[in-house]
Amino acid sequence: MPKLDTLAAAWTCAILWGGGVFGLTLLAALAGHGEHLALLSNYYLGYSVSISGAFIGLLWAALDGFILGLLGALIYNRLLDWRQS
Repeated sequence: MPKLDTLAAAWTCAILWGGGVFGLTLLAALAGHGEHLALLSNYYLGYSVSISGAFIGLLWAALDGFILGLLGALIYNRLLDWRQS
């Protein structure tokens, strides 16, 4: 099995997670809903269900996605090396 490109996996997760939080926050802010999304403020400093909060959430979520994508790819590659040896 081929190894994962760790940076490609990290950037992909960053774009998907950041874009998801951004898009959902914008939709919730424009629709006047988002009680559940407001819980993200417990994890993301400065986040709120608003237009400005969408951009803050984008940055924090992209950082989370990058770190988790990087760690996931590194763990996958290490397990692959371990299994093949």
